[in-house]
Amino acid sequence: MGWFDNLREKLNPAQRDIVSMVEGSGPISSREIISNYTAYYEYLEVVNRGVNMIVDDTAEIPLRIGEPIKGLTPVVKNVRRTRVELLLNKEPNPFQDISTFKRNLIVDYILDGNLFIYFDGTALYHLPANYVQIEPDETTYISKFTFQHNVDYTPSEIIHVKENSFQSIYRGTSRLRAARRIMSQLTKMREFQDNFFKNGAVPGLVIKSPSVISEKNKERMIQSWITRYRPDGGGRRPMVLDGGMEIDNITNVNFREMDFEASIEAAEVEILKVLGIPPILLNSGNNANIRPNHRLYYLETILPILHKTCSALERFFGYEIEPDITGIPALQPELADAASYYATLVNTGIITANEARYQLNYDFKDGHDDLRIPANIAGSATDPSTGGRPSSQSDESNI
Repeated sequence: MGWFDNLREKLNPAQRDIVSMVEGSGPISSREIISNYTAYYEYLEVVNRGVNMIVDDTAEIPLRIGEPIKGLTPVVKNVRRTRVELLLNKEPNPFQDISTFKRNLIVDYILDGNLFIYFDGTALYHLPANYVQIEPDETTYISKFTFQHNVDYTPSEIIHVKENSFQSIYRGTSRLRAARRIMSQLTKMREFQDNFFKNGAVPGLVIKSPSVISEKNKERMIQSWITRYRPDGGGRRPMVLDGGMEIDNITNVNFREMDFEASIEAAEVEILKVLGIPPILLNSGNNANIRPNHRLYYLETILPILHKTCSALERFFGYEIEPDITGIPALQPELADAASYYATLVNTGIITANEARYQLNYDFKDGHDDLRIPANIAGSATDPSTGGRPSSQSDESNI
């Protein structure tokens, strides 16, 4: 047994303390209240639009499957490269298309902070993250995954992608958690507006009486007012008050003050920032800053999600996996720079044309596997003695 085998057997001595002190006892469930986030996602326009943008833009980017990673021991072995290509870009399982499969995963990633994929040896299946529990292992890392408290999976059957989290090394934190207070305030403002219009868009009124009225007569007067004066029904019936009674507003708030336009707009901007979407992308009109913000959105929001996913897939299958960004319009200027960069490397003999074609997502071509040796003006780069100024004997013979 060599030194490397001894190194492989040496485990983390603090793993037991990490599980007991940091993670607690028992399985680790979702830290998020998915019902609240689901309600925000379904009923708040800006949350729905922002989450859908990230989900749809991430799901439409295909993945490139490269060569096996040297020195990496994959979780599952002997899965052919063509099979991995089929699973990740065309047919994850016999029952779903690849777009639906990816969108379900990214929705989980945004709302829960985690996504779980089950691999049965031939197909990939999505496991809803809020129903998956992680059973930590006091010696290694994870003992098992449990779905709905009754279905167990081994670590070699699950692909887990975790969002950033300070609280746990096992489960990620939803991006919407940082915007929970803002989403709650926005919801309350919308509910206040709804109730305002439901009540006929009229503030409460106070009827002032010059004398004391019995409780029975008060209730009778209130019911009479409710029955006859109904602005929410489309009309206001004139009322006649006698006995010295007067009407006074309980508040001087008007419709303009009820609109909350500035507050709602500020809350929406903060929610978009938490999600990682430049607010300018959702503003209408022509703006010169849209293109650089669109590129920033892909570089800082979409691609990091894909890179985390690709890292988990590489560890699981053992192949080099990276997002194929050649079809993203927002990143086309970067591709133009890349084309010029690889053309320079090919023409200077540093890489072959086929190596450059692979980096630019083109198929290999026969006869392009050799390095190009550049020729200089003075002579041949392969044989410096050839070419250049004629010898002195040649000069004398030509006289």
